[in-house]
Amino acid sequence: MSSLRDLLNALEQGPAVLVTVLATRGSVPRDAGAWLSVSADGFVGTIGGGRLELDALTLAGEMLISHQAGRDTPATERRFALGPSLGQCCGGEVHLRFELVQAADAPALRERLAPRHWPLGLFGGGHVGQALVQVMERLPFDVTWVDSRDGVFPKSVPANVRCEHSDPVQAAVADLPPGARVLIMSFSHAEDLDIVAACLTRQRTRWDLPYVGLIGSHTKWATFSRRLAERGFTEAELAHVTCPIGVPVVKDKRPEIIAVAVAAQLLQVTDDTVPIPAPGAAG
Repeated sequence: MSSLRDLLNALEQGPAVLVTVLATRGSVPRDAGAWLSVSADGFVGTIGGGRLELDALTLAGEMLISHQAGRDTPATERRFALGPSLGQCCGGEVHLRFELVQAADAPALRERLAPRHWPLGLFGGGHVGQALVQVMERLPFDVTWVDSRDGVFPKSVPANVRCEHSDPVQAAVADLPPGARVLIMSFSHAEDLDIVAACLTRQRTRWDLPYVGLIGSHTKWATFSRRLAERGFTEAELAHVTCPIGVPVVKDKRPEIIAVAVAAQLLQVTDDTVPIPAPGAAG
């Protein structure tokens, strides 16, 4: 989002040339939708760096100079093979679109270029929760940060984080948007258990939470599994909960490192990671 803000701010001062990856084939540095823009003050964004980006910047700069001289160039598309001619060995192919954009285009660009964000429900304002929201600031997530305690949230949070007080804390599960990833790390194991149960209950009728993660050890999950089974949840339902959380190769227990490991795991979750409905669940 920071690159998009920079582009929109630059357009207030003058036109720019927008370079967008239209399509790709084979091994390439960035996927379709990646972009950069060139204005009189420089450029923002990236299509992957290297010679490809250098040539794109040169062509965009020439297009901008032509406009400033009164010789407008219509939007154009160019194909780049990432081979010896560019001094690159990726072997793929990139199609780029070059177009002049101005301040009047800002609303359409805001809609078109805004990166897709996934909703994330983060339960717990402790050390790991606080480290996580800092990591999430530059990642494509919209975070609902929930805690039952007063005064636990910092005075300033990233723009993509919304703080919510909920008592009982598990009541906030029902209001999470469809497709939300859920991370559970409250100050209390009793609260953690109630939040997990609320997530599994929601799954029975909506099964729209592609990831439910619980901080803790295998021992903690063994205890939770037994208690949740006593509440009537099946083995298939319990299998949808991830505990411990984070990519398993990272063993460090410092909050900031746990946060990075968990963020890496969340980035592996896809929207089609939808649990199988429990037997007898409505659907």
